[in-house]
Amino acid sequence: MVSGSSCRVPRLVVAAPSSGSGKTTVATGLMAAFAERGLAVSPHKVGPDYIDPGYHALATGRPGRNLDAYMCGPELIAPLFAHGARGCDLAVVEGVMGLYDGASGYGELASTAQVAKLLRAPVVLVVDASSQSRSVAALVHGFASWDPEVRIGGVILNKVGSERHESLLREALDESGVPVLGALRRVRQVRTPSRHLGLVPVAERRGEAVESVRALAEQVRQGCDLEGLLGLARSAPTLAGAGWDPAEAVACGAPVPKPAPSRDRGSAPGPDPRAGDGSSTAGRGPVVPTRSALRNACPQPAGPQPAVRVAVAGGAAFSFSYVEHSELLAAAGAEVVDFDPLRDEQLPEGTDGLVIGGGFPEVYAPELSANEALRKAVAELADSGAPIAAECAGLLYLARSLDGKPMCGVLDADARMSERLTLGYREAVAVSDSVLAAAGTRVRGHEFHRTVVEPGAGAAPAWGLRAPERRVEGFVQQGVHASYLHTHWAAEPGVARRFVERCARS
Repeated sequence: MVSGSSCRVPRLVVAAPSSGSGKTTVATGLMAAFAERGLAVSPHKVGPDYIDPGYHALATGRPGRNLDAYMCGPELIAPLFAHGARGCDLAVVEGVMGLYDGASGYGELASTAQVAKLLRAPVVLVVDASSQSRSVAALVHGFASWDPEVRIGGVILNKVGSERHESLLREALDESGVPVLGALRRVRQVRTPSRHLGLVPVAERRGEAVESVRALAEQVRQGCDLEGLLGLARSAPTLAGAGWDPAEAVACGAPVPKPAPSRDRGSAPGPDPRAGDGSSTAGRGPVVPTRSALRNACPQPAGPQPAVRVAVAGGAAFSFSYVEHSELLAAAGAEVVDFDPLRDEQLPEGTDGLVIGGGFPEVYAPELSANEALRKAVAELADSGAPIAAECAGLLYLARSLDGKPMCGVLDADARMSERLTLGYREAVAVSDSVLAAAGTRVRGHEFHRTVVEPGAGAAPAWGLRAPERRVEGFVQQGVHASYLHTHWAAEPGVARRFVERCARS
């Protein structure tokens, strides 16, 4: 359970030595298998990925939530986790890449290992055993001993070839001291189709995705010791500190101070650029401010804000979003209304502001272009000066064209598919005053696309990127802020408050 000052939700982190080992298969299968038992399961994903949380939500019936220590800062991981896990019987956290892989150049920052330590959660290591036998013990021993603050509580063997193969693996691991909590046979893979940016999102194949998740649950149920895994989850100690609250975050308008990073092996050699004063205490997890301390530190709102209506694009073409964004908008006084640009010919009645997140408009360019009535409505809203926040897919939709198909024409730019994948974390500073941020505001975000917009920036750019290379990108004009950069508003909750205030004034 989650109280005002602590979180006692049983929890597991599902990790692996490397990408492609089967984390998503095991994590999603576990979520679905436990949910089928009647447990309320809270699903989480380490890192910025939007697609896996969609499958997690399908498995559990609850929103999939991201835990990204690069974008949000390490000090927000436990509070965001507690917020999402409130009222749940179990939380399952799917890791990212290999267990100890983090943001390039920052040591353990944003790694699965760091998140497991911040949550004081036991780790289940998923190992692709397809081409090894006794060597698996050396592999597991290395991962278990690398960082003594990471507790690997069990191993799930994936892609096991036969009963004899499983017996050899278990015999080897008997000497490691790490229990085997599951063995999944090398079988015909559950159909989870991919394309240029990874798995096809749930929003585009809901019927098939439901069957895929059911199959994963059955596979995990047959091959894993669910009672042993639940017992391991229940061994996680209580997390001290208040859960994140969107209303308090909006009232503060800024994140709590950043703790200094650990200097243990694998950590960054110097201070985290986001870090401020404060610290993390080894063995006790993060020191999280109490809710009363947060409330006392925040300015109280002067009075009720005028109601505004913010339309948020969704559906198959715009399925990338962090649920905290809508929660923050609502906390700032907005009525949040979803709509689907593939199906709806008009914006929701009374729209005061528009948020268009990420997704795959390049896949649906003909259909989006054919919805001429909605394209015209979006252009008219932009011409009126109303606030519009567009990230990545939203940027493409506001362009003049996408792969030669007419889009909204709000921006004097054209977009097209590219063979080059642009992927990675970014440090950025707001170049121009906008509906999201004042010039000079520093943020962290990530890019994830195979498209190019020409030109890449307008007369008033949205961001100046500081890493990995210096450049300006994006567009600020009237009430429009359009950019490739994905950000997490929990790190900068003043963004939501500023956006809603601009909606009220437009």
